[in-house]
Amino acid sequence: MNSNMIRPVSDLRNNFADISKTVHETAQPVFLTKNGFGDMVVMSMEAFQNMQFESEVYFKLLEAERESQHTSKRYSSKDVLLAMKNAIRG
Repeated sequence: MNSNMIRPVSDLRNNFADISKTVHETAQPVFLTKNGFGDMVVMSMEAFQNMQFESEVYFKLLEAERESQHTSKRYSSKDVLLAMKNAIRG
């Protein structure tokens, strides 16, 4: 991890522009410490939204995996694609 990614919380006030530039250019969070311990994480909105999306996808896949353990029914990729097209058409 780059040393620019771990900074004292005082940098949020004193070097906000630099932190903002870092999170936007790297798409990585900056970890802020207080008295030597982790206190906050700062990230760009885009990185946060990507993280939320990935988390939602993960939990949907986990849910599907659990559901698959309770049924023997399986769907082909063609079945899924057809169902998606029908759902989009309304």
